[in-house]
Amino acid sequence: MSRAIRVERLLSLMVVAGLVFAAAGCAPATPEAAEPTEAPEPAVEATKVLKVGVLSPFSGPAARTGEEIKGAVEMAFEAINYQIGEYKIEPVWIDSQSDPAKGAQAYEQAVVQDGIQAGLIDWHSSVAVSCMDIAAKHKIPHFFGFAATEVINEKYESDPEKYSYWMGKTWPSAYKLSIAYVTALEDAIAAGTWAPEKKTAFIWGEDTDWGRSFGNAIKKDFENTGWEIVGEDYFPIDQTEFYPLLNKIKDLNPAVIAGTSAAPPAISALIKQADEVGLESLIIADGLGWVGEWYDLTGSSSNYVIDQIPQFASAEAQAWVKEFEEKYGIAPSPSAAGQSYDMTNFFIKLARRTLEKHGELTSETLYEVGQSELWTGKLVYTDGMMHARYEYNETSIPDPVVGKGYFIFPVLQYMDGEGIIVWPDDWATGKLVGKGAEAIP
Repeated sequence: MSRAIRVERLLSLMVVAGLVFAAAGCAPATPEAAEPTEAPEPAVEATKVLKVGVLSPFSGPAARTGEEIKGAVEMAFEAINYQIGEYKIEPVWIDSQSDPAKGAQAYEQAVVQDGIQAGLIDWHSSVAVSCMDIAAKHKIPHFFGFAATEVINEKYESDPEKYSYWMGKTWPSAYKLSIAYVTALEDAIAAGTWAPEKKTAFIWGEDTDWGRSFGNAIKKDFENTGWEIVGEDYFPIDQTEFYPLLNKIKDLNPAVIAGTSAAPPAISALIKQADEVGLESLIIADGLGWVGEWYDLTGSSSNYVIDQIPQFASAEAQAWVKEFEEKYGIAPSPSAAGQSYDMTNFFIKLARRTLEKHGELTSETLYEVGQSELWTGKLVYTDGMMHARYEYNETSIPDPVVGKGYFIFPVLQYMDGEGIIVWPDDWATGKLVGKGAEAIP
């Protein structure tokens, strides 16, 4: 679906406040931080246990995503035989059910009853916001949550000491990525591959911290580049009936409708029903490709839809995809499964460093290394499948460093089940086009 990604272009296309890009290629913007040497671990008997709580939606409207996350985490831990030094890794699967209250209750139960010593990953922003207080209350370091909302950043900044236990978002705040969509549209207009009658947009999304964060971010991006917002609407995460909303949008006839939902049933239903009512607007559906079977869910209704998804670009990544499919019988998505695999491996690296530095794996020692090495840019991960370099530092936390050579997503336009990269130009495999036009290579 994608070709090998080459990164060499001017970096001003994603200008956002506080966003610092690296120089061309994968070279870091600052000198490489010294990383601890990782010698092969001697064969030792596992006499101790480290319980790691994995927070994700294993039931409810986003259960399909949770299935991918669980499989990816299992594969990463299986590769080390669930063992780091003399510690056996014991995952505790915390089902958020896509509900903030239920997620927080399940998280506290995992701490109090199951005795987790660290947390790993999450999916929904609203769930993460509620669980931050549980982690802070029990001083459980939670690593690499996927929740992106800037509400997490605001909560952290309100009391950095208290909320420092939410240790590093995998996904940066929406405003750091949403500008790419508007840039891609503007580039298509300038290149003449898409010619809307008016620069008008309608904002939609799930009524959650994530949905509103993305909606607010892209709304500002549109307004800052001269677009008119003709409407805005948010709906429950489990909604699958969109005909009234889509008919209202159709009457407004915007050039673009832009939004997101983390629930596959919701976002796929919206795409299919938009096709059924004859909506002619281009659709930005951030997250349609967050499950591997997105095309099975939408069929040709997804043609011309625009999304931002990382790619399984390398031969190693493609081999991993094949292994995942054979093992679990489902297709992994780059965003959910691919990044979960990377971040679990980053956690393994951090745990090994913690054992090397402190001689034991506890909530306290993992937290200390997170603070002294992860959040200062001394401990980074460069062996991932999805991004060249995962890094945090004093100016980015709790977000990762964003930019070329670090965390970045290409913009895709879907056509017949394939994702055509349309931005940035030096990664592109085609041009963004309007509905009804043929894809331009």
